[in-house]
Amino acid sequence: MSNESYETPPDGEVQAIETDYEVGQDNYQSKFGPFGLDIHNPVFMISGLTIVAFVFLALALPGPAADFFGWLRPAITSTFDWFFLLSANIFVLVCLGIVVSPLGRVRIGGTEATPDYSYATWFSMLFAAGMGIGLMFFGVSEPISHFTSSFAEGAGSADSWAPLAGAAGDAVEAQRLGMAATIFHWGLHPWAIYAIVALALALFSFNKGLPLSMRSIFYPIFGERVWGWTGHIIDTLAVFATLFGLATSLGIGAQQANAGLEFLFGIPDGDTSKVLLIIGITGIALLSVLAGLDKGVRRLSEANMILAALLLLFVLFVGPTTVILSDFFGNLGAYAEYLPALSNPFGREDANFSQGWTSFYWAWWISWSPFVGMFIARVSRGRTVREFIICVLIIPSLVSVLWMTAFGGTAVHLIVDQNYQAVADAALELKLFVMLEALPLTAIASFIGIVLVIVFFVTSSDSGSLVIDTITAGGKTDAPVPQRVFWCTFEGLVAIALLLGGGLTALQAAAVSTGLPFTLVLLLGCYALIKGLISEPRG
Repeated sequence: MSNESYETPPDGEVQAIETDYEVGQDNYQSKFGPFGLDIHNPVFMISGLTIVAFVFLALALPGPAADFFGWLRPAITSTFDWFFLLSANIFVLVCLGIVVSPLGRVRIGGTEATPDYSYATWFSMLFAAGMGIGLMFFGVSEPISHFTSSFAEGAGSADSWAPLAGAAGDAVEAQRLGMAATIFHWGLHPWAIYAIVALALALFSFNKGLPLSMRSIFYPIFGERVWGWTGHIIDTLAVFATLFGLATSLGIGAQQANAGLEFLFGIPDGDTSKVLLIIGITGIALLSVLAGLDKGVRRLSEANMILAALLLLFVLFVGPTTVILSDFFGNLGAYAEYLPALSNPFGREDANFSQGWTSFYWAWWISWSPFVGMFIARVSRGRTVREFIICVLIIPSLVSVLWMTAFGGTAVHLIVDQNYQAVADAALELKLFVMLEALPLTAIASFIGIVLVIVFFVTSSDSGSLVIDTITAGGKTDAPVPQRVFWCTFEGLVAIALLLGGGLTALQAAAVSTGLPFTLVLLLGCYALIKGLISEPRG
């Protein structure tokens, strides 16, 4: 297709991209008894064999693997921290620019398309896929970490982990700064990353008629070459990013669920129990895979949102209600105040924070973006671009602020006003349960927390296997179920391999290492997205 095809036509109409490529034309198809096979051979084979080899080496050589991962994460975040921060800022600006421009009137699926899901169902699916396990793990631990490092006597020194210069000895300002830093990591920037990928996939699939695959986004740049090795490389990077980003979350979720089970029921917390937990939850995810998108992911996502809402309301009303409600608006103000400094990519003196926290988070979100983006794209047909970005960017950010304020704010309140040091001293994976211990109905609330972690675990694994299978099937959304079972199984195996090969450090290193090359892919994708939107009718 010529470049002229991407200019807005005089009559405001645009046809699907004219290409001779048909979805699945290069796929290898076979049948083994009752099981079918329909794979895009270069992408499936390269990514599949590489991941199998990784799992084998990590399990066979846990010592060298742990040393390697221990070196890898700080090496990447200290060298490329400016690149991650600058790129995330660009993603936010692109999203906000599209919202206020005439491009926001474009409708995903065409001018006559109508939404496939209600607002409630749509929102619950995108939110459960986007941040579930992370909010459970970091909802209490991160605000406390930033508050204590900011309040500490050495805040602002070279060895400090405090954001910016900290607020040594000032409890009120340390709390404002700590919550602003937390919201920074869970607000506009991560959701902008998701929105860019989701919108680009939806546009080029539903409006332009291309396969639902990462390579399709880059048609305006590479033309027909996206069906060759250029596209194979893009899709393979997307598979790696998705799988290792998911494995990071699954490993973190297993750590927290295991810690919660030990805290509540006395079940031993160790590598064996974590592995068994991952195996068990992966088995549940397989059942959800077999049930399909509407019966599996949709129902679990809705159940998740109900449970999450119940836990949030419990903390809101049983905890320091007045403090939480007033702090919600105060934290938004603190976020707005500190946002320019927190998002500054150059000349930072808080290296531990900007490299150890922010760089890791941006790489993690970017590694998740093919998975979350494709999942959101599949359930977003019929929305206008403006409606899509506002809902994906603004509403989840506000919910994240409320969640962090309720859970993290309650924990900080317990430390400052009641001198409840147990929550500050607890391990990261235990902080949620130790905080709930200071509230009434501890056992019930903690049990709901464990169930939430597990169900978020299941929906992430299920949704992730659906997305990876779509990519490795050349954009087909109806590939044989055994392929999705394969990827669901290997998500669990990669999480196990990373846990045994270095624990949390290995999990974070995997996310960072795959997020780095994919950041370049997303920056190119911003240009392709805008070029594609310009050619669409704005009904």
